[in-house]
Amino acid sequence: MKENISEILNMVKDGTLSVDDAVLKLKMQPYEDIGYAKIDFHRKLRKGVAEVIYGESKTAEQIAGIMKKMMEAGQEFIMVTRIDADKNAAVEKMLADVPAGKEYRYYDKARIAIAGEIPPASGIGRIVIATGGTSDIPVAEEAAVTAEALGNEVVRLYDVGVAGIHRLFDSSEEIMQASVVIAIAGMEGALASVVGGIASCPVIAVPTSVGYGAAFEGLSALLSMLNSCASGVSVVNIDNGYGAGYLAHLINHMGKQI
Repeated sequence: MKENISEILNMVKDGTLSVDDAVLKLKMQPYEDIGYAKIDFHRKLRKGVAEVIYGESKTAEQIAGIMKKMMEAGQEFIMVTRIDADKNAAVEKMLADVPAGKEYRYYDKARIAIAGEIPPASGIGRIVIATGGTSDIPVAEEAAVTAEALGNEVVRLYDVGVAGIHRLFDSSEEIMQASVVIAIAGMEGALASVVGGIASCPVIAVPTSVGYGAAFEGLSALLSMLNSCASGVSVVNIDNGYGAGYLAHLINHMGKQI
């Protein structure tokens, strides 16, 4: 988390940076106001992960503008969530002059775009992501790509819902060996409680908006997960795969400097 500060201090120690210049770097404006956005350049210093761009409702021009400012500020890794394929194509075209070595990739199932190098997997263990059904995969991929992009090993267990619970039990070894499990389900959201009864690690429940009318676009699953009788289950908002992947990353790196 303090790698940028440590780098500056090591440069002072090595004599390649003066104390005055180091103070100036540390005092640099923590954000830049570009009219439609205030870009937080110090978030990585505070949180260990740089600011992530939420792409939904933003125009391609706004997303590209924010990304360019981040690159100019020296940000090596940039993630955009909830960006559809058409908008991504426009953004990628606007970033045609992206600096050498700043690889750009798009994950269509997750609706995530990433510029920069993804770090190698680290952490205290593996993150297991389980879904109730195939319809939950888009949310699961958002969580999985987020976690992988932040430097975690991810195991995917898709379509292991309680309607055919033997499918889940066949993967019980992976669940028991995980450092954190993300349980993603719509309908009645029962998967989280079942996983919580198997896992010895924290379980992050993600309700999805999958289901018939009485599912109320994920509200039924949300309330079921909040009322889980299994200990160690926490819940994020409906369809919030990114939030679950980020939280799982933090848990998987507990005790490690990020």
